[in-house]
Amino acid sequence: KFLASWAFLAIALALTFPIWITVNYLGDPDNGAIIAGYVGSLLLAGAYLAITCMTSALTRNQVIAFILAVVVCFLMMMAGYSAVTDFIARWLSPGAVDTVASFSTITHFDPFSQKGLIELRDVVFFVSVMAFALFTTGVIIRAHRGG
Repeated sequence: KFLASWAFLAIALALTFPIWITVNYLGDPDNGAIIAGYVGSLLLAGAYLAITCMTSALTRNQVIAFILAVVVCFLMMMAGYSAVTDFIARWLSPGAVDTVASFSTITHFDPFSQKGLIELRDVVFFVSVMAFALFTTGVIIRAHRGG
């Protein structure tokens, strides 16, 4: 189900291709940055989709699963903002604050969208989030079957 959903998201992103053509017709954009933005968007969507699969496996109520997914994804996004890191720096050591900030999806998405860079560490981050969430989903489903 994950791959089918991710493929659907990839098709939805691909359907924005006419906008890219229009921008190229009207001006001279940095096409490398645009491609990097598409790659980053697909990876970010995959990570959020995997987290949603995990929260869906946690509960039978899909409304609660949706709310949990939104909260987890929101927390992963907010973890890298300076206002959040400054706030938690009051209680945690600088190393712990850096660790929390390293789980932010925004800090890993920025090189794709703002700089036009596809960095290996950011790709590994998103693939790791997907792998962890899908592995956890499998564990949860097996635990529910077992009793």
